[in-house]
Amino acid sequence: MNVRLCSSSSELSSLPFVEGLHHPNINLKRDHVEPFNTAHCAKNTTVSYTGGRKGVLSKHVIPRHVEESFIVEKQLEEPPEKLEYVRTLLIDNYDSYTYNIYQQLSTVNGVPPVVIRNDSRTWEEIRQYLYEENVFDNIVISPGPGSPTCPADIGICLQLLLECSDIPILGVCLGHQALGYVHGAEVVHASEPVHGRLSEIEHDGCRLFSGIPSGRNSGFKVVRYHSLVIDPETLPKELVPIAWTSCTNPLPFFENQSTDNSLNDPLSKVQNGKSSYLGQFEAAPNTKVLMGIRHSTRPHFGVQFHPESIATSYGSQIFKNFREITEDYWTRSQASSVRRRNADYAGNRRLTNMQVPSIMNNLLKRVSVLEKKPWMDINGDYLPQLYDGDEIDCFSVSNKDHPINEKKSLKLRWKKFDRLASRVGGADNIFCEIFAERGAKNTFWLDSASIEKELLSFHYEEKDFAGLPFDFHGGYVGYIGYDLKLECGVASNRHKSQAPDACFFFADNFLVIDHLNEDVYMMSLYDQATKETSWLDETEQKLLRLKPRPITEKKTRTTKPSADSPTEFGFYVDKSRDQYKNDVEKCLEYIKDGESYELCLTTQLRKEIGQINSLGLYLYLRESNPAPYAAWLNFASEKLCVCCSSPERFLQLDRNGTLEAKPIKGTIARGTTEEDDGLLKMQLQYSEKDQAENLMIVDLLRNDLGRVCEPGSVHVPNLMVVESYATVHTMVSTIRGKKRPNVSGVDCVRAAFPGGSMTGAPKLRSMELLDSLESCSRGIYSGSIGFFSINQTFDLNIVIRTVVIHEAEASVGAGGAIVALSNPEDEYEEMRLKTRAPVKAVLQFEDAM
Repeated sequence: MNVRLCSSSSELSSLPFVEGLHHPNINLKRDHVEPFNTAHCAKNTTVSYTGGRKGVLSKHVIPRHVEESFIVEKQLEEPPEKLEYVRTLLIDNYDSYTYNIYQQLSTVNGVPPVVIRNDSRTWEEIRQYLYEENVFDNIVISPGPGSPTCPADIGICLQLLLECSDIPILGVCLGHQALGYVHGAEVVHASEPVHGRLSEIEHDGCRLFSGIPSGRNSGFKVVRYHSLVIDPETLPKELVPIAWTSCTNPLPFFENQSTDNSLNDPLSKVQNGKSSYLGQFEAAPNTKVLMGIRHSTRPHFGVQFHPESIATSYGSQIFKNFREITEDYWTRSQASSVRRRNADYAGNRRLTNMQVPSIMNNLLKRVSVLEKKPWMDINGDYLPQLYDGDEIDCFSVSNKDHPINEKKSLKLRWKKFDRLASRVGGADNIFCEIFAERGAKNTFWLDSASIEKELLSFHYEEKDFAGLPFDFHGGYVGYIGYDLKLECGVASNRHKSQAPDACFFFADNFLVIDHLNEDVYMMSLYDQATKETSWLDETEQKLLRLKPRPITEKKTRTTKPSADSPTEFGFYVDKSRDQYKNDVEKCLEYIKDGESYELCLTTQLRKEIGQINSLGLYLYLRESNPAPYAAWLNFASEKLCVCCSSPERFLQLDRNGTLEAKPIKGTIARGTTEEDDGLLKMQLQYSEKDQAENLMIVDLLRNDLGRVCEPGSVHVPNLMVVESYATVHTMVSTIRGKKRPNVSGVDCVRAAFPGGSMTGAPKLRSMELLDSLESCSRGIYSGSIGFFSINQTFDLNIVIRTVVIHEAEASVGAGGAIVALSNPEDEYEEMRLKTRAPVKAVLQFEDAM
């Protein structure tokens, strides 16, 4: 790993835009100065200068340890100028939404903020950057799990709020609660936890809400993620309420327009374990919840809601207003310093987009010391390595002579056979006839119904790949197990998987089938330094000789697994119904206490199966439950086979540098009739609980992409779209962003793994809590299957709806997201629903053998 160490403060002062506090032409004299009035957010003290003109003064020009104020005697030569860039210190309270704030601030401020964790710096270090080096213009304190009353949860934030009385600060959610708590207000449990739900907001018109409407039906709706609140009855006189909910009950993202709850309501006709999600909590007392505060004499503000959420209206306006508050504060109090900084910082011209990150990178090299972990670069966050070779149990490649960590110049030969697939029996026949010899050992099949240093060592000529309509040009194919979360920021793994944490083939000879056009592509990679193989010619002959298989009648099993007796057909569940429901209750307690917004609780079903034709099982699963991100992997030396029918994409990076995630949150069974099926689909669309689940994970994935994407590029083209599959309807969203050019594909995976739909939010705290609840390792389940191509693209799924066969045992993982609206019995039934397709495939395939 590369560790960048901190440089001396003298180096920092050499940066053109960094100035000290004292200026040679300023004469300081003691006198009384009125306090900063945040009611108008820019009212400053009037002072006299020797030339008879008037100016303003802020206590920011004096270090915190100096208790008194001073008058500045200096001739004003010209009117003050606005800041060209605003430099924000963003304190991350180990939250999974911090980088949504980062993206917003990057766009609004004109330069990315510097992100530090709340326990990574001492007050003395931060004080130097704020007061001696004059590095930052304002501070934003992020949301986070836990309570401001717990030092481990809040870190340095309370001291910043106490000591930095003369620096603009905005606290979000936990940061808002910290602002109240540090001045004596009490933080208490809310009447109900509210996560991923919306409220309309009223405000007092203060500068933070400039240009934003107020009140019911005004259009100002915000997303809330909190279980704790500031008790307004305990607010000290220096804290002023500025915003509150305009009505008692939170709102869903999509509202069912029907208000008739009688039996004539079409949704009431369908009972599928979802109805209890709606209205589970009794109406809260007829009180409005405090949603915003400000300090009466300091430029400090707090909002309980999340302005950075995709579903909050006017969120970016709030950050723009905070920038303007900051600009006014410094412009009026340090007019001469601002002019001088702008001249030095911009070199009398506007900085280009390329220059700004370069300057911030130089700053980060000085500001940041990390304990044995490298900087990712300008975003101020660190990303631990995805995996080191010594820590992986198995790294399997199909070409055993393939050299590792050497520069390789690769050539590609390929052939296309137009519309051949259906004429030779389709993808399954092609795979079975060409790759299934000797039991299909050491083979893969990335299917669709509709390495780090090593990857960077490949060089190839782009002309070899011209005309290919897909991104996989050869490279690594395999899986990343859930336990590799240890390499992505989690402190420890309580459980250890029996299967390898990651396994990959190096795919140099492979076939690609275009299902839409039925075209077949034969691909062969070879090193220029070695001899070209005859694989293409030999495979072409096999391919052209193929004949479609005759259609045979398949035996079907008439009995079905009973939800009440999970062991009836030989599958054993790691957690009984009561144990699973008890775990759901524990999750709800964690959520109530503010430890998490959402916890994705899982368990495993297992069955001894002995010798089984695992390829035949996959073909059966593929036919009975087709899915867009299905896959087959067979690692013979590990006695490991994966039969996956996943409908969910984890993360994709295409050749244009676009990252895409497609999380699924919200699942309901298909109906037995067309009418019931349509009603069930509608029920899922308007389920407040499922909407909350989905919204929380969308915001989490926006955060993960925001760590590696260009500022302002992360967007959500599809939000909460219901898609239908063979056995279930699911609610799916799509998040996209433009990868920054200075990060690799593996960096992108490291930033987002494991997929947020399998963890909950905030991700790190949620994974720690889940480790304490779950009784075994998830193994391959909840991880990802896919490829890393030599052209630096990748495509990875989420491993769900999957049968893992390892050492003669079949396992199926399943679970669901627990949120404040969850019902334990319904959560157990949803978990069982998600096992239906893979369990049924195993049972019916065994019966048909």
